[in-house]
Amino acid sequence: MARSQALASAASAAVANDIPQRLRNIGISAHIDSGKTTLTERILYYTGRIGAIHEVRGKDGVGAKMDFMELEREKGITIQSAATHCAWGDHEINIIDTPGHVDFTIEVERALRVLDGAILVLCSVAGVQSQSITVDRQMRRYEVPRLAFINKLDREGADPDSVVEQLRTKLQLNAAAMQLPIGLSGEHKGVVDLVERRALLFEGPSGEDRRETEVPSELAEAVDAKRLEMIERLADADEEIAEYYLAEDDPPVELLRAAIRRQTILRTFTPVFMGSAFKNKGVHPLLDAVISYLPEPREVPNNALDLTRGEEKIPLSGFPNDAFVGLAFKLEEGRFGQLTYLRIYQGSVTRGDFIVSMADNKKIRVPRLVRMHANEMEDVETGMAGDIVAMFGVDCASGTTFTDGKVKYSMTSMFVPDPVISLALIPKVKNSAGFSKGLGRFTKEDPTFRVHTDDESNEMIISGMGELHLQIYVERLKREYNIECSTGQPKVAFRETPGQRAKFSYTHKKQSGGAGQFGKIEGYIEPIGDRLGEGFFEFENNMIGQNIPSDFLPAIEKGFRDAIMKGPLSGSPVMGMRVVLEDGMAHAVDSNEIAFKSAAKGAFKQAMDAAKPVLLEPLMSAEISVPSEFQGTAVALISQRKGSIAGMDGIELVTINADVPLDSMFGFSSDLRGATQGKGEYQMEYKMHVPCPRDKQEVIVKKWHESSKGKKVDED
Repeated sequence: MARSQALASAASAAVANDIPQRLRNIGISAHIDSGKTTLTERILYYTGRIGAIHEVRGKDGVGAKMDFMELEREKGITIQSAATHCAWGDHEINIIDTPGHVDFTIEVERALRVLDGAILVLCSVAGVQSQSITVDRQMRRYEVPRLAFINKLDREGADPDSVVEQLRTKLQLNAAAMQLPIGLSGEHKGVVDLVERRALLFEGPSGEDRRETEVPSELAEAVDAKRLEMIERLADADEEIAEYYLAEDDPPVELLRAAIRRQTILRTFTPVFMGSAFKNKGVHPLLDAVISYLPEPREVPNNALDLTRGEEKIPLSGFPNDAFVGLAFKLEEGRFGQLTYLRIYQGSVTRGDFIVSMADNKKIRVPRLVRMHANEMEDVETGMAGDIVAMFGVDCASGTTFTDGKVKYSMTSMFVPDPVISLALIPKVKNSAGFSKGLGRFTKEDPTFRVHTDDESNEMIISGMGELHLQIYVERLKREYNIECSTGQPKVAFRETPGQRAKFSYTHKKQSGGAGQFGKIEGYIEPIGDRLGEGFFEFENNMIGQNIPSDFLPAIEKGFRDAIMKGPLSGSPVMGMRVVLEDGMAHAVDSNEIAFKSAAKGAFKQAMDAAKPVLLEPLMSAEISVPSEFQGTAVALISQRKGSIAGMDGIELVTINADVPLDSMFGFSSDLRGATQGKGEYQMEYKMHVPCPRDKQEVIVKKWHESSKGKKVDED
């Protein structure tokens, strides 16, 4: 509610100042293979940004402009988000095309963090899919207004009405169609604009000629019905339209457009457009809608944290004359050094200016400013509030806030999901400088890609969001750094949790001449929620009195936090545990932070042994899409991997939703393709950690204890 009021006030402030920004910052997001990159290619062509259309998997070998990585063109998928800039009418549009595969979800996350609006692309046959739901969740997290575009109306089985209904039921959006298709599948010719009641046809070799005409007589009744449905949905959100609807009056077109814009920006209404990007239909009116209904930068309130006032929230004006505030949201290693993508929220920055990093208060000169067009660059002198530009030669981490030094503001950080899969990485040539350089670069660019050395095996372990995610980085090491690597067996991110409440009473005592160490703590550990593994870690102080001075409480909490990194069953981190401190004892001379930290570690071991610890494994939400004749085969494959079916949907193309342990899913892609003649596809994303079956737990625990014992013998 507060956000909605802020949006309304920000929008009215911009109108009151009468300083319109003819700029839109938008992202194009969707489930994999919904046609995002194809849509972006058409947008670039129709806005005059590129001279010819090339397809994602085109036979000409050129590939879509925004998929500029060699790997992207080979695999026919988007791996990295790519930025471009174009103009439509008298407005400029910054566009970020994002990946659809769940393994590269961080690219969507950081794009939506800095954008003011988005287009959610949906397939007219498959409708709302698993990654559509993930993208919706990300759009809600960053409160991004969106339009929906139902693509692929030229495909057999296209059903836009069903997709609109899924937007309402699966995503809980107040969505309504703004257009009616003129023909579907092979008969698709264009759309009817329900606001203007005009038919739009797209002609010419590449659909560049938009022709307006009267609504075909056979569609007149359907147009009236759909228009009334759109007004009814809008009336649910907008009081002005509600008055017309209740009075059974037809609202004027300009008033209707203003209401659609108002409620889209407030995120209480989602306009749905449609067409076929591949067949060059429906893209022009979508571009019109981006300008008409999505917000300009100043219409979206953005807040910073004032570091001089205890991180108090401060609204940013969005005006170019105010103090400069910008966020580095994405890094790339370019030919000329690090390329840092920057969203400017307030003020302006010019080539040669000095800016200050809020991470370390270092003053940095901006040697070069560019505007990106996929992998091409255009030099610019100045970036203004609302712009998305890139800087060369500025060394920083992703998520760093920059100012001009007049203010000490920091932008809030973005959400970074934890990795769910790990692999041992073995380079064929040991101690290569390129190996460590490449991994260092990849971890800097991608916060979901992690690298560490295993204490037991001394192997280099890479962790990420899925098999494809890690495969891409192994392949990039080979292509970009000429480092060939082999990978070990995938390692799943197991966790441990206490099975029940268990008390602890532990005294850490050490005397070795002079001042010793003393710390005693009493209390209990317990699961946080009703479901084992729910939550992460909580620390509560329920002590009465000052038996332990309050100065030592942070050390006790730190001791427990350090201890939970290695559980007693398999050496996996512990989650879903609450520690409650009830009593303790301190010594006037011998008690210190180190003593109480050590006491906490000892108490953790004591309590976990008594808490009947349980091993947890990651459970994945999988979405398997297969032609209907392979439905039974797909269900059998899931059952073999100890999965449980959550639901099935679709007639010709069946979508099966299932919950499956990640440990059972390695190699599933090959099995599915083999069993469905290459027609089956699947996506999965992390859902939660759940207890392992007892027999599986026993095998893993036994294996870990044997390896630990062997290590101790070697050390002795």
